Amino acid sequence: MSFSSRVKDELSRQCPVARHCQIAEIAAIISLCGRVQISENGRYMVKIHTENIAVARKYFTLLKKTYNIDAEISIRRSSSANLYTVAVKNHEAALKVLKASKLVDSSGEIYENLSVSDNLIIQKECCKRAFIRGAFLASGSISAPEKFYHFEIVCSTESKALQLKNIIACFDIDAKIVERKRHFVVYVKESSGIVDILNVMEAHVSLMDLENVRILKEMRNSVNRKVNCETANLNKTVSAAVKQIEDIRYIESTKGLSVLSEGLEEIARLRLENPDSSLKELGEMLSVPVGKSGVNHRLRKISNIADDLRNKK
Repeated sequence: MSFSSRVKDELSRQCPVARHCQIAEIAAIISLCGRVQISENGRYMVKIHTENIAVARKYFTLLKKTYNIDAEISIRRSSSANLYTVAVKNHEAALKVLKASKLVDSSGEIYENLSVSDNLIIQKECCKRAFIRGAFLASGSISAPEKFYHFEIVCSTESKALQLKNIIACFDIDAKIVERKRHFVVYVKESSGIVDILNVMEAHVSLMDLENVRILKEMRNSVNRKVNCETANLNKTVSAAVKQIEDIRYIESTKGLSVLSEGLEEIARLRLENPDSSLKELGEMLSVPVGKSGVNHRLRKISNIADDLRNKK
């Protein structure tokens, strides 16, 4: 089971206690993956289609708890995935659901694209949480955090996407909208924002799973940075030591180390004898110990002397 499916499965097992929150969640599900059919004699039927059995189960449960409606469930099987349809075929029941969800007006006229036109059902913070939860169940997905961070909910119209973006913004989460294949996608890419939105939807188990992965990734990245830094420093130290030894051997082969001052000759011989030692270690080996900067100063002088000899050649 993918991480996205696990999140939906967790959310499908939660049912709001308050009726107004149940209505908000139903409204989001119908708005984002629902269809309304009207017969020739004006009879209404409401359907949702989903490939996720957890979503079908949650919607069926909400209808039963909120309106005491027994919806019909059908399954169309295919080689790729099963398609679950949950239908309210009774005219009075369908109209009751649509009116309570603010998807039709008082006369039964359907609002454009099944948009939730009246924000009364999502005024309270708890109802906003329920609406986001329903929207995610209906048409959302979240990437596996081991790979990358991405949360999205696909909307059929820009107005729905803007409404959802504004609801998410109420929780100080910066969601963005992008158009993709004639749909409008509300998405969050930052890991902290995804953690926040999981918390808003009350997917607490999934939130902890994501946090555990995030901590491991940050630790791994921290270790990698440290190793890379140490490797770079080691390479720099080795390269410097190689250059120092080349300079010393050049002076030795041309003029002899005796041309150097006593302090420079001592550090030169120590470097030849200890090619792998650090500057600090070389400084501690001197007859009169000096610090790292003092050793570096002497070796730079030797390098300048070697360069002068090369230029005069």
